[in-house]
Amino acid sequence: MRIGSSGYSWSRLWIVVALAGALPASALAQVQPPQGQQQRPAPRPFEPTQPGVHDPVIIKEGDTYYVFATGNGTPIIRSKDLVTWERAGQIFAETPSWIATAVPNMRGRSLWAPDVSYWNGKYHVYYSASSFGSQQSAIGLVTNVTLDSTRADYKWEDQGMVIQSITGVSTFNAIDPNLVFDENGVPWLNWGSFWGGIKMKRLDAATGKPSTEDTTLYSLAARAGTEATSNQTGGDHSIEGPFIVRRGDYFYLFVSFDRCCRGLESTYNVRVGRSAKVTGPYVDADGKVMTEGGGTLVLGTTGRVIGPGHNSILIEGDQYYLVHHFYDGDDNGRSKLQIRPLTWADGWPRAGEPLAPAPPRAPTTPQ
Repeated sequence: MRIGSSGYSWSRLWIVVALAGALPASALAQVQPPQGQQQRPAPRPFEPTQPGVHDPVIIKEGDTYYVFATGNGTPIIRSKDLVTWERAGQIFAETPSWIATAVPNMRGRSLWAPDVSYWNGKYHVYYSASSFGSQQSAIGLVTNVTLDSTRADYKWEDQGMVIQSITGVSTFNAIDPNLVFDENGVPWLNWGSFWGGIKMKRLDAATGKPSTEDTTLYSLAARAGTEATSNQTGGDHSIEGPFIVRRGDYFYLFVSFDRCCRGLESTYNVRVGRSAKVTGPYVDADGKVMTEGGGTLVLGTTGRVIGPGHNSILIEGDQYYLVHHFYDGDDNGRSKLQIRPLTWADGWPRAGEPLAPAPPRAPTTPQ
């Protein structure tokens, strides 16, 4: 997820609410809208079949599915059937202390675009810290031996910073992490948003941090244009939210093109390419290389489902599911969770209908 300086963001609303709760009454009065301006509506109740999330990632432990998402403290929801959800707390009660130094411009407690995986006996959650429209960003790692908060050994332990990007120096933006294992069981981290596109580094399996044996920075995907994979200015290089899965002889790289976080004006869409090697090159169904703007459309705006994107993939046996957020055209562009089965034709994924179709909205009565 990248928030542009001119883009609308639900995260901004979360920050306003957080600040309002911390201000004394005298200061709060100064930030109230003038008389006659529309007040922000009260927070919506949790909707079990249409939970409000952004940048969802999913995993299953036992008989329970867990989704982690962007938000204060990295919120968690859970479900037994992928249809009905309930809140399950958050990872962080306080923002990790290292972030204040690595990302000094970050405001509030909202951490972005987590990724979850299980290996070496622990659940690994990579998460992003950044500020709106900025390249000064970092990816951190937190671990736990279980996702079941009722167990005595449930405890999140932050492992600190993994990757950092520095404004005007780095050729990437260190947000939107995703972990994948290659055919030999070696872990790799891919990430990226705008700037030089999607990058990848090999990880040390013992620490979950960059390998000292292979320090190569690989470029996996970018939007077409001059110096697309080495861009240091952001520009309109709108690609982010990578997620890689292996199926058969190929690794499939899913990304989101265009703009998120603008409610009804969002233009996000999910694209994909594939490669025989985890480090690329990735090409789309037409043979276009993803570092030159390639990417086959998997899911775009249809009806009330506006700007679907920032997906993860759930695999259960032979069944694959596309897990993503969308902006509800019948509910003021609110960001919501959607899960769709993926089918495969000629080696390429196709998105099916959502497991929990959005219910119709009751008509509003004119005042």
